[in-house]
Amino acid sequence: MNKFSFDQLRKSYNDADSATRLIYINAAVFIFIHLLGLILWLFSIQGGGNVLVDQYFAVPTYITSLLYKPWTIFTYMFMHTGILHLLFNMVALYYGGQLFSQFLGQKKIWSVYINGGLAGAVLYILSYNLFPVFGDALSGSKAIGASASIMAIIAGIATYMPNMEVRMFFLGNIKLKWIVIFLFVIDLLSISQSNSGGHISHIGGAIYGYFFAIQLKKGRDISAWVWPIRDFFQQTFNKRRKPKFDVKYKSAVPKSDYQYNAQKKNNQEALDAILDKISKSGYDSLSKEEKNFLFKQSK
Repeated sequence: MNKFSFDQLRKSYNDADSATRLIYINAAVFIFIHLLGLILWLFSIQGGGNVLVDQYFAVPTYITSLLYKPWTIFTYMFMHTGILHLLFNMVALYYGGQLFSQFLGQKKIWSVYINGGLAGAVLYILSYNLFPVFGDALSGSKAIGASASIMAIIAGIATYMPNMEVRMFFLGNIKLKWIVIFLFVIDLLSISQSNSGGHISHIGGAIYGYFFAIQLKKGRDISAWVWPIRDFFQQTFNKRRKPKFDVKYKSAVPKSDYQYNAQKKNNQEALDAILDKISKSGYDSLSKEEKNFLFKQSK
């Protein structure tokens, strides 16, 4: 049996798709924070991992606290209080992320995750500072979790491919748009109940996902500013020793600009036809060849 090594873990991360990489990151952050919290607790320095998250990584609604900890508007979307909180969010991220990356590509899922989380945090902070009903909770309210980011991903793909059907346990095939509308309404009606901030942040993420997809259909990607940041961290993580042999492959017959542009145009026309077919008849209506072509294009 091969021994576990960080090289194997790194290879597993590098070989994974974007949604799975985000799951790796969330799980790694959870393990690190709670192990550190356990060590500090054993030495009576802190009260555990949840205390660390609450004090240093959860996003607060109180503006003064936010000014002292501005990084929390980013860190909160990678934090979870307990294993069940993490598990439910990661399951939703996996399935939502697979659909998203299959039709909109691997790269965009990162930017939508970040922007959706930011949108959720902004709506949460604004709501607690604007509406009097939250006045008593303003100074102590904080939010953590990837839910807003995940809602942005799910709402984004549901807006882009509203009539695509997914199979739900005990319910059969349901169009994506009805799933997202149901989740949105539940969050909206639940604001006055418990976890008001969580439901508000979910709505913020969903709204961002909707506008992202609408703008993408018009040819504008409003999430693209995140890509250089993602590329920087990915390159930093992927750094390793140079291989002993530098092997290069060169095409025997390089393509001309005309050939390249013609092939690119043909691929785009084929992709558009497949997406139209999915929108009208669902993903299951695709042939094996069409599914393989769609998978390759998403790469």
